[in-house]
Amino acid sequence: MNTDSSQQVLEDAHTIAVVGLSADPSKYSHAVPAYLQSIGYRIIPVHPRAETLLGERVYRSLTDIEEPVDLVAVYRPSSEAMEITEQAVLIGARAVWLQEEVLSASAEGVAAAAGVMFFQDRCIGRAAAGLRGWSATQSFPPGTA
Repeated sequence: MNTDSSQQVLEDAHTIAVVGLSADPSKYSHAVPAYLQSIGYRIIPVHPRAETLLGERVYRSLTDIEEPVDLVAVYRPSSEAMEITEQAVLIGARAVWLQEEVLSASAEGVAAAAGVMFFQDRCIGRAAAGLRGWSATQSFPPGTA
């Protein structure tokens, strides 16, 4: 997807489910969702073991979430992208966002067939920086979650 469409998705989104949000504040997969929360997004963590992250109730899977989700941000390996994208389609998410170095042509195909916007190999934190006058106060280095 192009930059204009990704920025429009971020402008329109209010609720972001984060699959793989880490409990470790030093990790990229914690720092970026925390930043997104700090600039006004409602973050819904999805994690297999945690109970609370970023002050929010944690769900075990996307299909357990009990409210509408605009966007699914994925901090899991490429090998898990297809299953996560299928769940995102099931819950009616409007977009799926795979972070840097995470790619999946099959997940992209599932999203396209369902009319779900799909972004891959891009940092959602960098994309969100500067929207609506916001500015990133933290650097988000490329690399693993």
